[in-house]
Amino acid sequence: MNTANLTLSRRALLKAAGGGLVLSVGLDGVVHAATEAKKYGGDAMPGGTVDDPRVFVSIGADGRVQIIAHRAEMGTGARTSLPMVVADELEADWAQVKVVQADADEARYGNQNTDGSRSIRHFYQPMRRVGAAARQMLEAAAAAQWGVPVGEVKAARHEVLHSASGRRLGYGALAEAAARQPVPAGSALRLKTTAEFRYIGKGQVRPVDLADIGQGRAVYGQDIHLPGMVYAVVARPPVVGGKVKAVDSAAALQVAGVQKIVDIPPFKGVPAFQPLGGVAVVARNTWAAMQGRAALKIGWDDGPNGAYDSARYRQALEASARAPGKAVRSDGDALASLAQAAPAQKLVAEYYLPHLAHASMEPPAATALVTEGRCEVWTSCQAPQAAVEGVAGALGLKPEQVTVHQALLGGGFGRKSKPDYVVEAALIAKTMPGTPVKVVWTRDDDIRHDYLHTVSVERLEAVLRPDGRPETWLHRSVAPSIASLFAPGVKTEAEFEIGMTAINVPYAIPNVRIEVGEAEAMARIGWFRSVSNIPHAFAVQCFLSELAHRAGRDPKDYALELIGPPRQIAPAALGDHWNYGESPERYPVDTGRLRGVIEAVTQGARWGRKLPKGHGLGLAFAYSFMSYTATVVEVAVDAKGALQIVAVDMGIDCGPQINPERIRAQMEGAAVMGIGLALTGEISFENGHVKQSNFHDYEVLRHAQSPRTIRTHLVNNDTALPPGGVGEPPLPPVAPALCNAIFAATGRRIRQLPVRDQLTKMA
Repeated sequence: MNTANLTLSRRALLKAAGGGLVLSVGLDGVVHAATEAKKYGGDAMPGGTVDDPRVFVSIGADGRVQIIAHRAEMGTGARTSLPMVVADELEADWAQVKVVQADADEARYGNQNTDGSRSIRHFYQPMRRVGAAARQMLEAAAAAQWGVPVGEVKAARHEVLHSASGRRLGYGALAEAAARQPVPAGSALRLKTTAEFRYIGKGQVRPVDLADIGQGRAVYGQDIHLPGMVYAVVARPPVVGGKVKAVDSAAALQVAGVQKIVDIPPFKGVPAFQPLGGVAVVARNTWAAMQGRAALKIGWDDGPNGAYDSARYRQALEASARAPGKAVRSDGDALASLAQAAPAQKLVAEYYLPHLAHASMEPPAATALVTEGRCEVWTSCQAPQAAVEGVAGALGLKPEQVTVHQALLGGGFGRKSKPDYVVEAALIAKTMPGTPVKVVWTRDDDIRHDYLHTVSVERLEAVLRPDGRPETWLHRSVAPSIASLFAPGVKTEAEFEIGMTAINVPYAIPNVRIEVGEAEAMARIGWFRSVSNIPHAFAVQCFLSELAHRAGRDPKDYALELIGPPRQIAPAALGDHWNYGESPERYPVDTGRLRGVIEAVTQGARWGRKLPKGHGLGLAFAYSFMSYTATVVEVAVDAKGALQIVAVDMGIDCGPQINPERIRAQMEGAAVMGIGLALTGEISFENGHVKQSNFHDYEVLRHAQSPRTIRTHLVNNDTALPPGGVGEPPLPPVAPALCNAIFAATGRRIRQLPVRDQLTKMA
């Protein structure tokens, strides 16, 4: 099987097909025979979102199948899993499939924003349909050539067979004739049964980029090299909203290799995906550009966020969390219950989580070439259409005058869905028409100027019955919102944020009240892997453990009792934010499936066994991005507070398991990432400046700290269910499971992250 990390225009694709079969799929699920003049329309996807994918499949005269990947690849396997689905329905030989990366083109491919665990969730069925239609058109062409009923022929392993006569034709020989066949649609389109799958759910297809990555041939945004290219780094305002007061660039221009100094204006209005501004140094190589930047003498105006201080901001968040907030869910009468309860009946806890940086292994990079009336970009980006729009707006071009070529992403986690770095490259390249300009972010740039995961204070209060179960549940969440990127004056979490493991708690409690308090954003807040599920799940799952301990109950038994019997919850009154924009009817919360993942991980961890001294097991679970996840962590803590992660059991119920190998990989990666974030993850501010700068003070998990064992449990491979997400859901339960395990081992509660600074206090 061959892969190509290159771009292919529609004309080039038709030529590459050699007069063979070319198909595209629309969001209405109808497969269309493509011609150069064909126009496409889109429809609403099931699930309440609107997309319009243009995923092409071609079969050349040589039998080679080309499948265009329109989603970004950053380790989740989208470039493998979606083409694999097409190939399976097509009955293609995977060794004869070539995957080609699409450019950014919303008119042709529809939504290409790769986030929210939506690639399989939204495109599994459309990709099945395009493969099935191509298969049936090949069968129809063979039947016509042989003069036999189409019901007597069958596609299998890159050929069409007529069993009665023993005749067979390869896909290449049939491709041209197949393109002239009517396109099956509606009831005429026959999808495979689950039993007929060759690749889907089998876990036997190697990732298409594996060999290139392993042998150093893979091309990421940082690897782009074009003839005559120059390099740029940017001195950005150290405080969000700041700007240059004065700059002396004389010394920088004397640095060998430095060619030009370019002013980048500060953003106007709200940040959105605009560059921060500052001064760019352009040079013949990256080192010269960095040395030139170091020689700049810049006076900064820190602007309105120059007083941002993490300690004081935390106090403001806590004050907000202790005052009444805006109710976003109210069942029963929680306020009356809390007011009437005696102190001995109550449990109150506050949890604090700091800002987090994405810190993907590949920092942002983009290369831009501006010529008369056009801009061409090469980059690694989760949201290529946003990059097109950002570049067009900054340069005064029409979107159709901007081309964005997509490279592999060396990690993303949501950072690369904000293409400010792409716009930077375009603005600098505009000053050097005809010369490709590559903007390189260093690790320090990446840490200091990230779109950060939100900081938050989560306050939970419960009124307990005599049996220890909660009669009342109040959760007040206070955090600056991602919505502050796009609108002024935003001071509370948006509906989609509070809908993540907060408003949708599925527990059988009579009085439930969820509130949001005010918090003004003083940094750029952005999407991060699993977004607000991280703070909400941490607080909710740690609080459940505290409630179980207060009741003298086993945490697993207590949790299952609160979840209650298997049932489906889909309150229409809560709307789309119940399910991150998906339909509550299509994706109700199924407590039976939640129970299933809890049972799987506790069984895998042998929950309830006798543990050595200093060891503890912790449990946490969550429903996020339409999937159910649970985690058990086993820790060992010695008398000096030294922590060792003995084992992690992770379970997921994502419905149909399209690519089990990638599911397990995402779970294992989430275990490592989640433990690292919990132990050491913290971005803090002083005088508006980020205090951390690199991996020496913003640590990622080291090998010595990693779990000795990670066991993954794939639960409930029900192909009748709509697919859930995989990339984001495994992360939220990891930190609370870790902290609950530390409590089980030491008897000490951790209500704030990171854990590292608190372990020594336990000695």
